[in-house]
Amino acid sequence: IFAVGGLLILLCCLCICIKCCCRGKKKKKKEQINLKDVNGKTTTALVSDGALSCATSQYLCVYCWSLQLRLGIKQASNLMAMDLGGTSDPYVRVYILPEKSKTYETKVFKSTLNPVFNEQFTFEVGPGLLGAFVFDFNRFSKHEIIGEIRVELCKVDWNHIIEEWQELDAPAKFEEENLGEICFSLRYVPSASKLTVIILEAKSLKNPYVKVQLALDKRKWKKRKTSIKKKTLNPYFNESFVFDVSLDQIQRVNLVISVWDHDAVTRNDPIGKIYLGCDATGNQLRHWADMLSNPRRPVAQWHSLLSAEQVNSTLSLKKKIPIPSKLRESTQQWHSK
Repeated sequence: IFAVGGLLILLCCLCICIKCCCRGKKKKKKEQINLKDVNGKTTTALVSDGALSCATSQYLCVYCWSLQLRLGIKQASNLMAMDLGGTSDPYVRVYILPEKSKTYETKVFKSTLNPVFNEQFTFEVGPGLLGAFVFDFNRFSKHEIIGEIRVELCKVDWNHIIEEWQELDAPAKFEEENLGEICFSLRYVPSASKLTVIILEAKSLKNPYVKVQLALDKRKWKKRKTSIKKKTLNPYFNESFVFDVSLDQIQRVNLVISVWDHDAVTRNDPIGKIYLGCDATGNQLRHWADMLSNPRRPVAQWHSLLSAEQVNSTLSLKKKIPIPSKLRESTQQWHSK
């Protein structure tokens, strides 16, 4: 009897120990956003490492086909090392010269001289040059250009798919219009549905102020603006804006940052702008994805401004979000009173 009782006690103790161990292994659930739902893109897809055999000079492989120009940036080989560690963080910016009506950027590849991009972009065919510019990404300083290639569209044989390696040329500096740079921080808290945008500072601007606008489903939604910084080319703002954006909306929203030149006499002129969101490209997409990958944590980054025409033609925003008819009628009645 004593032996049976002792065995039962031993079994009970063993069960308790196993249960406690299982509880210890359970981890606290972290607050995070499933980036696989963001157009199938994840942080690992935005920042990748490539490795290919090096050639004797730096090259970029491109291909295009059809009357609606579909450009493919395939890969690059043996790029120039721009960082101290003997590597670069390359990405490619493409547009049609001289209009630059649409600008696209590839994802950034970290610490490699031989990136494999495999990305495609669509342009309307017209006269001009197709420019592909390879840059080295830097989060807190100006992006350095590594090299470029230009293709005369009038000489392209549209009857065949063209795929070829081209050697990168030294960049023509006069083609790159410097509209200024801006640094801002993004922070998103899913549980509170709060998006915080902090405009930190800017470079090479004159009497500027910054508009911060949100667009939902390509329609203008919310907007705020900073104070005006006079008599300075490198203003420091450090102004914060908080928006209510739900977890469902954050995947359908675009953040548009535009810088304006204040003029007390005539109308204010746009200096440049950029937009971020799940459908952005290049550095803007990387910044947005880093924010979504790190809930509650501020993520700051410098961005080079693009022309308003480039951003507007790419983003194609519609008018403001329409107000439901019932709400519109009640608003009109309230105003009539």
